[in-house]
Amino acid sequence: MSIAAHKVVAIHYTVADKNGTELDSSAGGEPLVFIHGTGSLIQGLENALLGKQVGDKFHVEVPAAEAYGERHDELTQAVPREMFNGMDVQVGMRFRAAGPDGREQSVIVLDVTDDEVVVDGNHPLSGMDLTFAVEIVLVRDATPDELAHGHAHGMDGHSGH
Repeated sequence: MSIAAHKVVAIHYTVADKNGTELDSSAGGEPLVFIHGTGSLIQGLENALLGKQVGDKFHVEVPAAEAYGERHDELTQAVPREMFNGMDVQVGMRFRAAGPDGREQSVIVLDVTDDEVVVDGNHPLSGMDLTFAVEIVLVRDATPDELAHGHAHGMDGHSGH
């Protein structure tokens, strides 16, 4: 069975930056299980999986635009320290905050001074070209429940409830 829209897929993967530095991997753990075509993966990786089958192993380079997007400088801003209401804010902390368009987004703290906190709303991997090493370990039809819920219920279609 080949990977196509609405198939449940399980992969083992390792992702690295353009210098070959490993950023994440499922090696030694559980595979990543998802329904193909539901937007749960970055576009470049999802596109590369189309038509692949169990046992296939491959490498794919995904440009930033098809991964986590380009960096946007306007998503990095200094906000008044008092917005954090006496919290012990530290570099590296993550928060949910209203973005420039009013929608909620994740931000990470880049710097803290007495007067302000510098936050970045870009995804940590934005602006990065990524290389994936992938092994396909499962391809199956999604169950009606999985399709209704919009996500895979594990390798067998029943776990996770």
